[in-house]
Formats: sequence, structure tokens, C-alpha cells
Amino acid sequence: MLRLAVLASGNGSNLQAILDAYEGGLLRNLQPVLCVADRSCKALERAAAWGLETVLLEGKHNGEKLSEALGRQLSDRRIDIAALAGWLSIISGKLTREWTGRMVNIHPSLLPEYGGRGMYGEQVHKAVLDAGEKQSGCTVHFVTDSIDGGKILGQSRVKVLKNDTPDSLAARILIEEHQLYPKILADLTDSFTAE
Repeated sequence: MLRLAVLASGNGSNLQAILDAYEGGLLRNLQPVLCVADRSCKALERAAAWGLETVLLEGKHNGEKLSEALGRQLSDRRIDIAALAGWLSIISGKLTREWTGRMVNIHPSLLPEYGGRGMYGEQVHKAVLDAGEKQSGCTVHFVTDSIDGGKILGQSRVKVLKNDTPDSLAARILIEEHQLYPKILADLTDSFTAE
């Protein structure tokens, strides 16, 4: 069984979707064992309530210090897969290269559109609406040293409605994220164990 760490910075709803998928048997080859946060957040509470080990890397919100501390946590706990789920800090290229093919992220747009530095949360949805897009969605991709630039593993599309606000669009995309992320993690880890 592969060991999963979920990296989070916020509410932890994607963490919860992953935990629910594990309990429901979807993640046959992947066991959540750790939640790492870069700031005090609801995700840590969700993880602790479920019985996951939690680590707070507060005060190390970017750059090499954060990446070095994160790398140690993942290595010390023999983590096989790291899933960024609302993780807001930039991870250094050195760590992303060490984790090539084993670190994934979910982003609230149809990458490569509306990705990159500064494009997270409400900023993404506002940009989509300001551009008059007819659809948006979410993307699961490998993490690389190019922000939101890694190989796309899967996407889910959502129609942009005439009266959408950033909040209403975000809410519909989040529903899709909760379905897509566990499915992609299951497919990815099934392929690892088949090798």
C-alpha cells in the first residue's frame, strides 16, 4: 500500500474528499497517513479528527526553507505520493524535481489557461468571468518547477452561467474537484502498483 501525504493551506474540502474516497474503497492502493499545512487552517482539524498525523510548517511560507522542511517530513514518513490540495506556498524546483511523477496538484481552472503565479482561489474565477469564458473547470496535474505547468492528468469542465459570480462558479467547480481528484489519485496509484 502506497503512503499518501496531503498538503493543504485552507478549508481542507479536497482532503476530506480524498479521505472519503479512501473509506469508500476507491483508493485501493493508497493510504492517507499525513497532512502537512503551511499555516494554521481547517484542514489540520479535519485531518486530526480523521486520525491522520498532522504537521504545521508555520512561518516557512515560501522558498527553500519551506521546501527543505517539507522534504524532510515526506522523507521521514516514507511518503510515496504527495497531493497538494489547496496548498498555497511555492515549492522549490529542487524538491519538485526530487518528486517528479509523485507530486500532484489540483487547480481550479482548465489549465493551461488561468494558471501560474498569483492564480489561485477567487483570482482564478474572477479572471475567467472577466474574460467572458463560456466554460471553466478544474485540472489535476503533476507538480513541476513551472507553477501549474506540469503534465495534465485529468480535467473536469463546468459551464459558466450568465449570472455567475466568482463564488458561485467556485462552488460548482469545487464539486467537480471532489470527484476528479480522488479518481485521478486512484488511477495514478493503480498504475504504480501495476508496474
